[in-house]
Amino acid sequence: MAQKLDQLPPEMLDFTLLKTAGALTPRLGRLAVPGRKTLLTPDFLGNTSRGAIPHLSQDNYRKSVDINGVYIALEDFVEKYPAKTPPVLSYDVPEPLRQFIALPHDTLVVLGARRNPPIPCPSANTNTAISLLTSVGFRSVSSEYYAAAIQKLKPDIVVGLADIPFGQDSIGTKRKDKMSDRTETWLKDLVAKGSALGEEEQKWSVFAPILPIERDLQSWYLEHLVEDMADKISGVAIYDAYLLDDLPEQLYHLPRLSFHAPASPHELLRQISLGMDLFTVPFLADATDAGIALDFTFPAPSKDESSSARKSLGIDMWLDMHAQSVIPLSVDCTCYACTKHHRAYVQHLLAAKEMLGWVLIQLHNHAILSAFFSGIRASIEADTFDAEVATFEAYYEPALPEKTGQGPRVRGYQFKSEEHAKREKKNPKAFTKFDEEQIAELKNASELQKDRKLPASNVVDDEALMGLVGLNGVNFNADPVEGLTIEDDKKTTYPYVRCTLRTVQKAPNKLVGVLRCCAISVENAKTDGVKALDQCTYQKRTTTPQNKDTVGHEDSGSSQLSEKERV
Repeated sequence: MAQKLDQLPPEMLDFTLLKTAGALTPRLGRLAVPGRKTLLTPDFLGNTSRGAIPHLSQDNYRKSVDINGVYIALEDFVEKYPAKTPPVLSYDVPEPLRQFIALPHDTLVVLGARRNPPIPCPSANTNTAISLLTSVGFRSVSSEYYAAAIQKLKPDIVVGLADIPFGQDSIGTKRKDKMSDRTETWLKDLVAKGSALGEEEQKWSVFAPILPIERDLQSWYLEHLVEDMADKISGVAIYDAYLLDDLPEQLYHLPRLSFHAPASPHELLRQISLGMDLFTVPFLADATDAGIALDFTFPAPSKDESSSARKSLGIDMWLDMHAQSVIPLSVDCTCYACTKHHRAYVQHLLAAKEMLGWVLIQLHNHAILSAFFSGIRASIEADTFDAEVATFEAYYEPALPEKTGQGPRVRGYQFKSEEHAKREKKNPKAFTKFDEEQIAELKNASELQKDRKLPASNVVDDEALMGLVGLNGVNFNADPVEGLTIEDDKKTTYPYVRCTLRTVQKAPNKLVGVLRCCAISVENAKTDGVKALDQCTYQKRTTTPQNKDTVGHEDSGSSQLSEKERV
């Protein structure tokens, strides 16, 4: 196989069907591009955000994730268009997209115009441009600009532009005709620009979009694909998996990339049963954001006949029941998260809003899905796929668990465009105002505190002595010191002593003061505080670099100090 790939032109994609039983049946395949890892299908592509799988840095992607290809959306990188040239298009190096996002050289790159699933745009597509949602708002990108960006970025596979009005519940017949005409024109221009490249320039493989409308309304487009471009396209991008029956027979041999976002593993299995090859799986990142660790296998284990309950597809790591659980996220999983950590640690990370919690769950979820597809390929090879799908559906619940935790901060493209006009923030505030009930409760507690009198004490408590740590050789005595007098507030000459009042604790008719210099305890002073200190037992200590703060006196000669300065 490696020798065969070496003989192919550098831009040529090779897809081989290894096993198939008909048009709408599960099939095995092998997709290979020279210099990239080979994908055995059915398989999934990593769904990226700005070139990286959410929560995973590229070094963790290399070390801990078994994914041979990623899907990247152009709308993640053209936020400065048309005012400025996007930074990725200004990167003057070979394969700028791959190097800009630090993607491993052997990873297959599939580039499309929009994310999956896309956010509906308020502005409609035109005959020459498609609407995108960038990180700073909506933009319109022409088909010529799209082709120029592809030529600059040099991905391995390009998905042609599709005129699909996302977010509309119903589409009229005239609009469907326009969808077909525009998509055909844009695809023809893209193929023509790729064919016009010189022999020394890197070409790209094109996946033709198949629109989510009836075959009769896109028959002219499909006929054009078969008659004029069948040898110029390398695959098809399907936006409605349940319309695969409308795919022309002449295109059956091409790889099929699904943009029909599945909501659960059960829907993935249904699409695979119809003959789909490659997937982007949005529910994978959605489950991670929700703090749900996926927990399913294919084939499913044997069901316990004594129980009729079906097992959950995932584990909600926000639940307090995992706070003391020291078992892995999934018992039989061999991912980094399951071999190095346990549920209690992951639950603690989520509760503390630590990013590492979502990183570990994302690593685990990708490992679960990789094992899921490996089991599917083995099942198709053994001709047991249909029976094991029935067992899987009977063993597991049909939907993923509901989200209970807050999750990480959400991004703008996770919300539909019609929600942007709402005033409420997408991320909740960290601090909120008290409601009336809480305010009333605090007022009642405050009234109770007013009537409470603290008992008087004639000794220095432990809290007051906290500042005396490290004063070796000092005798702490709570008894009054003879020779300490109180005078009126006036400037007095103190020849050699400046004292620091460390802690003051006021009590009825007295004041307890702890002086850091000599640890002198003052009692029975006037209620308004110590006015003057005439005498102080001077204990000179040596200042050291490790404990400069132990010096309590400054032998600074005579100085005029006010009482406020001395205290």
